[in-house]
Amino acid sequence: MDWDKLRIFHAVAEAGSFTHAGETLHLSQSAVSRQISALEDSLKLPLFHRHARGLKLTEQGDLLYNTAHEIFAKLAMTEAMLMDSKDKPSGEIKVTATVGLGSNWLTPRIREFLELYPDITVNLILADRELDLGMREADVAIRLREPVQPDLIMRKLMTVRHHLYASVEYVEKNDAPTTMQDLASRKILVYGDEAPSNISNVNWILDSLKEYNRDITPLFKVNNVYGLLLAIQSGLGIGSLPDYITQGQTGIVRVLPETEGPIFDAYYVYPEELRKSKRVTIFRDFLIRKMSESAF
Repeated sequence: MDWDKLRIFHAVAEAGSFTHAGETLHLSQSAVSRQISALEDSLKLPLFHRHARGLKLTEQGDLLYNTAHEIFAKLAMTEAMLMDSKDKPSGEIKVTATVGLGSNWLTPRIREFLELYPDITVNLILADRELDLGMREADVAIRLREPVQPDLIMRKLMTVRHHLYASVEYVEKNDAPTTMQDLASRKILVYGDEAPSNISNVNWILDSLKEYNRDITPLFKVNNVYGLLLAIQSGLGIGSLPDYITQGQTGIVRVLPETEGPIFDAYYVYPEELRKSKRVTIFRDFLIRKMSESAF
């Protein structure tokens, strides 16, 4: 098979349309379509079902995609290892983190890292789902739980703690709750049903308050920790937040400070194949140093 056509096929399968794949490949939609048609003609098999909403892989197309994806993942891994054979770290490092940790804590520190290592570029992917490191969806991940996937190396970064927070405006208008029973009568904000299950009891506060109010109903739900932070900052009510996302935030205060939610560890995770990668290790060491400077 023609490698260039296979590369274009892989991009189309990932994008789900000729147009979006063309944008990624810097080719016109018609050029991409011609290459896919030529590949299908050479194989004498249809690779995509074409419909108004986009493209869907045929059974044969899905088989080819899985193989191509594995090949390109290995090529990307080899490229990374070749780049790391240089004396000076260079090239791209693809990092994935949860939306809350990545946007609020990690992103503001990227500038310092890039000033230290100007020949490295960072591609940060914020997603509350866990990307597959083995298939090179990312080089490294910051995970809020111990990884279960085999052949991954992990290094503990920090211990994550949860406390209750409210806005200064809310406290000024309503006073801070002084007991859990008092809290049970307040406006409670929680994670929605589709929130990622990185911790065993993400809405621990509801279970704690049912002792005082069995019919307690949260005023607001959102499936993202950053959204919950913004809701609390707006004065909507009281909710539980990890301390890393509240660092440096204005307009919020901790309430019932002696009450603590779930405690768990966060890890820096990467595949075994990248054990000797300079970019992976210097980024790891940078994060460990920055974590030690943070007062969570």
